[in-house]
Amino acid sequence: MSTLNLGKVGLWTAELDLQPMARAQETIVQLEAMGFGTVWVPEAVLREPFASTALLLSATKNMVLATGIASLHARTAQTMQAGWKTITEAFPNRFLLGIGVSHAPMVSGVHKGNYDKPYSTMVQYLDAMDAGIYFSPAPSTPPQRVLAALGPKMLKLAAERGAGAHPYFVPVEHTAFARETMGADALLAPEQAVVFETDPTKARAIARQHMNTYTKLPNYVNNLLRFGFGAEEIANQEDRVVDAIVAWGSTDTILARIKDHFAAGANHVCVQVLGETPGVLPMREWQELADATRGL
Repeated sequence: MSTLNLGKVGLWTAELDLQPMARAQETIVQLEAMGFGTVWVPEAVLREPFASTALLLSATKNMVLATGIASLHARTAQTMQAGWKTITEAFPNRFLLGIGVSHAPMVSGVHKGNYDKPYSTMVQYLDAMDAGIYFSPAPSTPPQRVLAALGPKMLKLAAERGAGAHPYFVPVEHTAFARETMGADALLAPEQAVVFETDPTKARAIARQHMNTYTKLPNYVNNLLRFGFGAEEIANQEDRVVDAIVAWGSTDTILARIKDHFAAGANHVCVQVLGETPGVLPMREWQELADATRGL
């Protein structure tokens, strides 16, 4: 379990990476003032996450920044552990490193790497990280890490070799499965996408726009198959799949989905607010979420 003060509900957002850094820093200050204790930022083809989180942390006072997820294919294990320790030393108890094996199309297409045997690759990578050389001043607090994990082997590894797991693009049923798989003590921090829109047609259209990439990636498809969704309904993004992955409707409806994750065993839920236009900061919705979740 992580010893960081993540809070019960955090934000997962790529929107800060679509702003100039000065605007992103202004926004992160506002998010801290709203009461969010943790913000998760991605990597993929956006900002380099160690540089980004360090700049965002420097603008805030107490907030935790987490990577969701830093790809092990983007840097060597030696570099990963050095970045991890560098930020932890500079910002004690305020950085959570999320590591993942990414996806075959990203690994081969962007990083020109080899995606074979992702589980073995992760084990070897963690071994190399933990054996890494680091001559700079050591962090005063233990560096914390979680793994991107969906299946049982990676979930168990997340509990054994880190603070826990950060599952992404999952239904609530996965949260219960992950808790049972990892045991009671591991941190479980699932991502939950939401749309603050009560019109079903509009809400699901926004949700499908978000889901387009993910429903083509084998890791996410296979995980949904594991929980009883059919290959055809996943490919077609039918309503049942959309509604399981993206909570939409009133603030109370969205809050109920977040509570469902806690009831299923989550310690922390990172909420990704979706809008119609990427790059437009959903400040109103973030404030509504902060107000609604303050007492959890």
